[in-house]
Amino acid sequence: MAESFGADAQSYDRARPGYPEALIARLAGGPDVLDVGCGTGIAARQLESAGRSVLGVEPDTRMADFARARGLRVETATFEAWQPNGRTFDTVIAAQSWHWVDPAVGAAKAADVLRPGGRLAIFGHVYEPPTEVAEPFAAAYRRAVPDSPFSAQPARRPVGLHQGLYEKFADQIRETARYEAPEQWRFDWERGYTRDQWLAFLPTTGGLTRLAPDRLAEILRPVGDAIDALGGSFTMPFTTLAVSAVRL
Repeated sequence: MAESFGADAQSYDRARPGYPEALIARLAGGPDVLDVGCGTGIAARQLESAGRSVLGVEPDTRMADFARARGLRVETATFEAWQPNGRTFDTVIAAQSWHWVDPAVGAAKAADVLRPGGRLAIFGHVYEPPTEVAEPFAAAYRRAVPDSPFSAQPARRPVGLHQGLYEKFADQIRETARYEAPEQWRFDWERGYTRDQWLAFLPTTGGLTRLAPDRLAEILRPVGDAIDALGGSFTMPFTTLAVSAVRL
């Protein structure tokens, strides 16, 4: 699944939201940034706009090629296999990607390439559509893909469940004994979605990226109907969670 998001890299880049400016501002430090699992370069472009020099590492060649076409420097590899060749960085980030990195390798390798006082920052979005949108999606997904592990999940998952994942990331950082105490950050914000915008976003999510077009249509149709019943749009509350630590 980790390499399924590049099937339509252009749609992914267009549909996925960026990151809060308050988060980007917190990543203050030296100019050199390593972006682990950079994808199409959404976070990297924001950091470059803030004056940073970003090198991306991305295992999916389609995503990497798209990011390069947008002017980013990207090396194609998993983070575990990537060779720094003596290079070091002021900041290492992972935006929506750290859960694909081997936990036995990730935090320690990040410390290897961070300069003393450099920062590791792992972050991602939690989104909870309104019940009127979430319930039809969950029901349609269970019908279309009954054998998927995602089918057993509730229609809406509280932020606390996602916070548990970031607590695990913090534990992995502590276990290396190479960082100061990890900090956990939270940014709450919201964004409006039209019917078409939300139906463009859903196919970029993990449970849908590998579905055949007919099964995907079975899921999107009732979701579109539900948004139409709300007047054609809705407001999505987002929470962006992060765990960050400074290298000793």
